[in-house]
Amino acid sequence: MDPITERDIRASFVNCSKGDAKRLPAPRDLDDRPWDDLDFLGWTDQSFPGRGYLVVPREDGLVGIAMRFEPNGSGKSQMCVICMTTHTRGNVALMAANKVGESGRAGNTVGIYMCIDLACSLYARGKKRPALGSRYREDLSEDEKIERVQENLNAFVERLYG
Repeated sequence: MDPITERDIRASFVNCSKGDAKRLPAPRDLDDRPWDDLDFLGWTDQSFPGRGYLVVPREDGLVGIAMRFEPNGSGKSQMCVICMTTHTRGNVALMAANKVGESGRAGNTVGIYMCIDLACSLYARGKKRPALGSRYREDLSEDEKIERVQENLNAFVERLYG
């Protein structure tokens, strides 16, 4: 992923109002992010537990997504649908995002089980390991795992528009 600015982030949101996008807490460590290892930018709201945000680069531009989740997750081991990493003790949660447009304004949402720390790109590349969970041994190359992360993430984004 190419580096992006706070202005890029705020302009990218598709499932919240412009006012909400202006007020959401953008990450302060943009200069320190490992951009070459990211397929998307993800962060959580430290002042409002249970809020997370994604910015996904797509062919037609950046797509920002505001999400809600149960901050403590489930007490069970669960697998992230994006990167296929298994976490224990509530480190995967059902992330719910309002759909885009009138459907979202009517309260319709889509959800996906994701790593609460939103570090899927780093797990797929082996740059980060889950605290007590694991990654299943696979015969996929790192490039194939990265491609799978991108495909799974893009499938989620597409569901927002459906």
